[in-house]
Amino acid sequence: MDKRYAILGCGALGGLYGGMLARAGREVHFLLHSDYQHVADRGLQIESPWGDFTLAKVNAHQSAATLPPCDVTIVGLKTTNNHLLPKLLPPPTRGGGVVLVLQNGLGVEADSAAIVGADRVLGGCCFLCSNKIGPGHVRHLDFGRIVFGEFEQTGSGVSQRARDICAELVAAGIDAEATDDLRMARWRKLMWNITFNGLSVVLDASTKELVDDPNALALCESVVREVHGAAAACGVQIPPQMIDKTIENTRQMVPYDSSMRLDYSHRRPMELESIFGNPLRAAADCGASMPRVEMLYRPQRFKDASNLSGR
Repeated sequence: MDKRYAILGCGALGGLYGGMLARAGREVHFLLHSDYQHVADRGLQIESPWGDFTLAKVNAHQSAATLPPCDVTIVGLKTTNNHLLPKLLPPPTRGGGVVLVLQNGLGVEADSAAIVGADRVLGGCCFLCSNKIGPGHVRHLDFGRIVFGEFEQTGSGVSQRARDICAELVAAGIDAEATDDLRMARWRKLMWNITFNGLSVVLDASTKELVDDPNALALCESVVREVHGAAAACGVQIPPQMIDKTIENTRQMVPYDSSMRLDYSHRRPMELESIFGNPLRAAADCGASMPRVEMLYRPQRFKDASNLSGR
C-alpha cells in the first residue's frame, strides 16, 4: 500500500525529494512558510539532472495543524530550526507514522525522538548538491543519494519498514539506500560536511576553489583524515579508501557553494552545533581530539555571532 508523506522544510532537499515522490503519484503534503502562497498558486518547479518537471498542483499547507496523519514525515528543516519540532511533528505523526530525519550532523535524530519516541525515528544523510533559487523553485545540481536507517539500531540488519520506504523512494527515481548502520553513514557524511562546509566559510571559497588550490587541498585532506580517525575512535570503522573518495567526489562535482557558506552569506544561522559541536563532543567522550576541526569550529562561532548581530 502506498504511503502518505509529509515534508517539513520544503527547501533544496524537501522540495526535490517531496516533489519527486509527488510526481510518482504518492500523496505528499508540504509544509511551507514564506513561499506558501506562491506554491499554492503556481506549484513546485524542479530543475534536476534526473529530469526537470513542474508540479502544478501541490498539497500545500501554511500550518502544521492542517497536515493529515502521514505514514512518513520527512524532516528537511535546518537543525537550527529544531526548536520548532514540538509544534510541527505531532500533527502529521498522530496516526503512528514514522519520522525520517534528513538533516546534517551527528545526533540530530534525538530532537525528533524526544517527541515521537526513538522507536518511530529513522535518520538519513543526503549526499546532495541542491539549492532553492526562488519561491517554489529548486535547482538540483549533482549527486542526490539518500542513505538512511533506524535511529535505534538492533544489529539485526535493515528493518522491513526501512526497506519499504526505500522501495518507494527508488520507484520515484530517487537514489536511495537503506542501511543497518546509521552511525557509519553519519560519520561518513561528516568527513565531507565538516571539511567542505567549514573551509568554505573560513576561506570564503567554493568546493572547486578548495580542491583546485594546493594549499587549500592539503588542508582539506588533513581535516578529512582527522574526522576519519575520530570516527574510528568512536567505534565506527570507515574504509580508508573513503578518505581519497571524499576528495575525489568533490573534485568531480559541479562547482558548488556549500549550504553553510550560503547560510553565512545570507545572514542565516549556520548549523554549527550539529555539524561541528556534536562530533567534537562525541570524539572527546571517546578519548579522541580533533584540533583541526576545533580550529574550524571556533572562528565560525565568532563569524556566526558577528553575522547575526549585523556587525
